[in-house]
Amino acid sequence: MRDNGRVTSATRQPETAAETLPPRLIATDLDGTLLRDDKSVSPRTVAALAAAEEAGIEVFFVTGRPARWMDVVSDHVHGHGLAICGNGAAVVDLHGGPGAHRFVKVRELARENALDAVRLLREAAPGTVYAVEQTYGFYQEPAYPKLHMETPDSLAPAEELLGPDHRAAAEPVLKILAYHPDIDPDAFLTLARLAIGDRAGVTRSSPSALLEISGPGVSKASTLALSCAERGISHEQVVAFGDMPNDVEMLTWAGRSYAMGNAHPDVIAAASGRTVANNEDGVAVVIEQLLAELA
Repeated sequence: MRDNGRVTSATRQPETAAETLPPRLIATDLDGTLLRDDKSVSPRTVAALAAAEEAGIEVFFVTGRPARWMDVVSDHVHGHGLAICGNGAAVVDLHGGPGAHRFVKVRELARENALDAVRLLREAAPGTVYAVEQTYGFYQEPAYPKLHMETPDSLAPAEELLGPDHRAAAEPVLKILAYHPDIDPDAFLTLARLAIGDRAGVTRSSPSALLEISGPGVSKASTLALSCAERGISHEQVVAFGDMPNDVEMLTWAGRSYAMGNAHPDVIAAASGRTVANNEDGVAVVIEQLLAELA
């Protein structure tokens, strides 16, 4: 249904008491949400983000990307300059620019939990291959496909990459990437969550059968909640945007939330509202409406 020009989801009531509070923070995913499919930030979106911060509304980029992939938005941070990366595994100060990002908070995946997750998922889904994302390094198994923009720092079985003798053993693990060449992506996510249980959190942001495994309780939502609590911002004062299953908890937590026009069905069900697709500047459309309401 439509409400004042906004497409809204029928699964949550968009006009709640919480949504009458003026927003203090905008939390937006990047790929498939703020960014267009060519990974650009449109001029309209750049202007909307700047206008929001000029109006006193903080903007947080909340993404599954590692810190080193944040250069695409580093030029658009203002004020605090913080972003939540790795699906909540790290809070990063982007002010240093490319190659100089500073970790403000790290919520690592303990190696014992990581090894358990690898073992349990291997047993449940033979053929699964892994990569390991650390604060300053990326490592993968030899059979892991070329899915990312970089060459791994080393190739070895996950058990070796996560072992005590690996060269990066002192560096925190942010998340594990698990890929399966044959299983349906949604079925793989369900299978992995059942197999791994409370040893780790499992989600996905890719259209392929690529899962992201983080520490127990680590998610975009939980790290965003910590960051908001530090600022005295309640969830009712947060407006969130997303498009994939790794955004669901954040969209459910925020007082007002929007699924993109290109969003996964689970995201549409979780959000209180809908906007147009990322290629149509859906985040900017809503920000412009919010600022008009405040004027």
